[in-house]
Amino acid sequence: MYRPLVGPRDPDELVVALKGISAALVGNEPMTAEVLAQAPDLRVIVRTGVGYDSIDVAAAARLGITVSNLPGINANAVAEYTMGLLLAAARGLVQSATGVAAGTWPRADGQELRGANLGLVGYGTVARAVVPFARVFGMNVLCVTGVPRDQRVGHDVRFVDLPELLAGSDYVSLHTALTARTRGLIGMAELHQMRRTAFLVNTARGGVVDEVALATAVRDGTIAGAHLDVAAQEPLPAGSPLRGVDGIVVYSHLAGQTAQARAAAGMEGAVELVAALAGQARHCVNARHQTAITADAGVDGPTYS
Repeated sequence: MYRPLVGPRDPDELVVALKGISAALVGNEPMTAEVLAQAPDLRVIVRTGVGYDSIDVAAAARLGITVSNLPGINANAVAEYTMGLLLAAARGLVQSATGVAAGTWPRADGQELRGANLGLVGYGTVARAVVPFARVFGMNVLCVTGVPRDQRVGHDVRFVDLPELLAGSDYVSLHTALTARTRGLIGMAELHQMRRTAFLVNTARGGVVDEVALATAVRDGTIAGAHLDVAAQEPLPAGSPLRGVDGIVVYSHLAGQTAQARAAAGMEGAVELVAALAGQARHCVNARHQTAITADAGVDGPTYS
C-alpha cells in the first residue's frame, strides 16, 4: 500500500494506514508507542534515512517489531548541502538575495572558507563525507566524537574535545544523533565558548540545539549567526524563538532530499524490508538503541556518533 504525504501525518491517519500492514517504509512520521500499539500486524519498520528519533524503538522492541534504518544512504547529499550552508554563511548569500528582492543592493564583504577552521560534532558517515569537501576548499578540520580511536579513519582531521573544538572553530557543524545525552548539547554555555565571528550549522536534528539560547546568542553577538536545516519542531511554528532573528537562517529540512538519495533510499529500504521480514535485517537498530541507553545511563557527559 502506498500512502504518500507531504507534511506531518496525524496519528489517527497513521493508525489507519498501518491497519493490516506487516512492514512499513517510513520517513519522519511519529511512530509513537500509542500508534504502534494499534498496529498489531506490524512486524517491521524501515526508516528511509539515518535518524530514527521519530520512532519509539523501545516500544517497538516490546511489541516484537524490528526497526531498521539506512546508515549512509544520503551521506553525500547531506555533505554537499552542509558545504552549501557553509558558503551561504561565509558569503551572506541569503541576506544578499533577500536584499535584492526587497529592492536594495547589499555589498557587504564576505569571508573565504580557505584557511578557516571547521569543527565537526560527530564523525559518522555524513561528517566523514564532509571532510574531503572541506579540505578541497582549504579548510582545517577539527572533530569531537565517541568513535573509538582505532576506527577514526583518515589523516585530515584533528580530534579534540568539545570545548577546544568550540573555541577553535570558525564554523561548527553538527552531525551527531539526537539522544537523551545530546538533546540540548549546544546551549548557552557552549555558545559562549565559540568565537564571536563563528557560525553554527545544523543538518543533524533540531533538538541538539537549545533554540532559545541560540536566538539570544545571535541577537547579543555572542556568535555571528546560524544556518539550520532542522528545528526542534517542524514545520517551524509561528512562535519559534528562531523567527525574526537577524543572522539565523532556517531551511526546510532539505539536506538529504535529492532525487538520487530518495531513489537510493527507496530501493535500499525495500531490500532491507524484505530481509527484515525474513529475519535477516542488516541494519536493525533495536540492539544499537538499547546499547546507547545503557551507555547513557552509565557514563557522565554526552557521547557523539
